[in-house]
Amino acid sequence: MIRTEGIEKRYGAFQALKPLDLHVRKGEVFGFLGPNGAGKTTFIRMIAGLLPPTAGKVWIDGIPMGTHAVEAKRITGYIPDRPYLYEKLTAREFMVFVGGVYGMDPTEARERGDPLLVEYGLGEVGDQLVEGFSHGMKQRLTLAVALLHEPRLIIVDEPMVGLDPGGARQIKDVFRRLAGEGRTVFLSTHSLDVAQEVCDRLVILNQGAIVSQGSYDEIRSNAHPHARDLEEVFLRILDEDADKRFKSSEQK
Repeated sequence: MIRTEGIEKRYGAFQALKPLDLHVRKGEVFGFLGPNGAGKTTFIRMIAGLLPPTAGKVWIDGIPMGTHAVEAKRITGYIPDRPYLYEKLTAREFMVFVGGVYGMDPTEARERGDPLLVEYGLGEVGDQLVEGFSHGMKQRLTLAVALLHEPRLIIVDEPMVGLDPGGARQIKDVFRRLAGEGRTVFLSTHSLDVAQEVCDRLVILNQGAIVSQGSYDEIRSNAHPHARDLEEVFLRILDEDADKRFKSSEQK
């Protein structure tokens, strides 16, 4: 579903993302992990078509983002870490607005949007202005809107921020259901327990480069077979990568 080939990003002399090859399959929840400053957001923005790479190529379900960005974005839903919503619209009005961006007429957008508002606990506030919503409600509205056009790929950046335990449980169930329907969820999160629970495969990024990838069991067996959880594995991998970088710098 997602394929990148030598994708990298530079800002002058600073290389935010080193050449990265990645293949994300259809029908899986794929975890994208790393500490702050690792390059995760840069990579996400490039596969979402919001930021051009300095070099390399991106394909979304075989569609080249570089030359057919509109077609690639049409099958993609993007959920940023901070919801960007038109707060002077009601939730239903916002659904209709976004539907129009994807070429839906207002009737179709309402027919698809109303069940989504109900599913995410917003049915009773659908005619209220978004500016009065809590952060968690805005997160759920963002998810509902991202699914409005029935995308094949859903890119999610920190979905659990501001959600109560019930809301977080619902979101995790949604990710697994979407994957079960054959859609792909690309999930970037600092919530390692969430990644361990819902992701089929994982990548750990550090300082712009992949330092480990595979299923949780594969990553754990390579890094620390006796680790209690993904958090312990994650920290061990980052420590080992830091040691490698230090030794490499000493040799230069």
